[in-house]
Amino acid sequence: MPDPLVLTRAAGLEALAAFLAGPGAAYAADRNTDRGRGARPTTSVLSSYLRRRLLTEEEVARAALRAFGVQGSETFVAEVFWRTYFKGHLETHPDAWTLYRAGLGEARARLAAEPGLRRTFGAAVEGRTGIDGFDHWAIQLVEEGWLHNHARMWFASIWIFTLRLPWELGADFFLRHLLDGDAASNTLSWRWVAGLHTRGKHYLARRDNIRRYTEDRHGPTGLDERAAPLEEPMPPREVPLAPADAPPPGPVALLLHLDDLHPESLPLGRAEVVRVGGLVAHAEGASDRVRAADDAAMADALARAEAHFGCPAAPVRKGAMKDWGWAEDSGSAGDLPVVTAWAPVGPSAEALPPGCLRLRRAWDDRAWPLSTRGFFRLRSAIPELLEP
Repeated sequence: MPDPLVLTRAAGLEALAAFLAGPGAAYAADRNTDRGRGARPTTSVLSSYLRRRLLTEEEVARAALRAFGVQGSETFVAEVFWRTYFKGHLETHPDAWTLYRAGLGEARARLAAEPGLRRTFGAAVEGRTGIDGFDHWAIQLVEEGWLHNHARMWFASIWIFTLRLPWELGADFFLRHLLDGDAASNTLSWRWVAGLHTRGKHYLARRDNIRRYTEDRHGPTGLDERAAPLEEPMPPREVPLAPADAPPPGPVALLLHLDDLHPESLPLGRAEVVRVGGLVAHAEGASDRVRAADDAAMADALARAEAHFGCPAAPVRKGAMKDWGWAEDSGSAGDLPVVTAWAPVGPSAEALPPGCLRLRRAWDDRAWPLSTRGFFRLRSAIPELLEP
């Protein structure tokens, strides 16, 4: 798994090269198999770099296409697009995030008021439920900050349908500990397992499936394999995708955040970056491991930005934008307009000060409007989106 203290673009490029030269060729056949801790991963393990855009989705997808061709890369490239899809869907359905946060508050209130729920929750997050596999994954998540994607689905399903715990508490547990956790992928994946993202279509963890794809390491008994999907009064409403800003010509201050740490490729037009700041907005309650990863990634991006733009680059403390010269009344840093990469719904977007000019990559501009419904619409457009 990635070392959070060396979560850099250089490390991401090395991991991408290793994947393309090794397990990438067998990705379609092996990706659902979780061989356990210490074993060679069957997935790319690039998600921590993609989550912060130390590597961009576009460069990873195009690298796989060059390495394996259209047919050989199809499954992997589609998985890369799932991350893009979730971000685009949450941008156009921000109520899903708002409802999750509200539900989390209600679930926490229940924990304080219901001793039985509190005991079940404590056993779940500490890996003491007695459910084979589940307890192993809970401990691995806390200790490593990572789980195989298939294990995440099994874990979420058992959490919701067998343990009957509020899904929002599980999503929060993941977001606190996953090195690759982001608001869109995490929230919408839990909603999908629960049967809320695609209304009425849920994911049930089954003993035979777990045994098969863990190569008989785990075979939990007592799972509820007939549970009904969760329901909600009204699904999140769709809203138009907000327009991006155009970069102004001339000197600007660039504000980096954790959702896009590849400033070298931002669509800056004729803007001239003369100052760079880095704003780190950790997920609420993020573990020390996740915080270390965020800080290391930002430090790497600031160093690259300083070298690339030839100007000072330094961290900016959350809630202390004035230390960077930010003037709230003018939305500028000193006399400089502030530009920033588009921050999708989540902690970074909530932490950015008002008045920033938000730039959006062409990748997102093309893919997000196709992400308002199910994934199929975006998936069918992948060949066109990857045309030179």
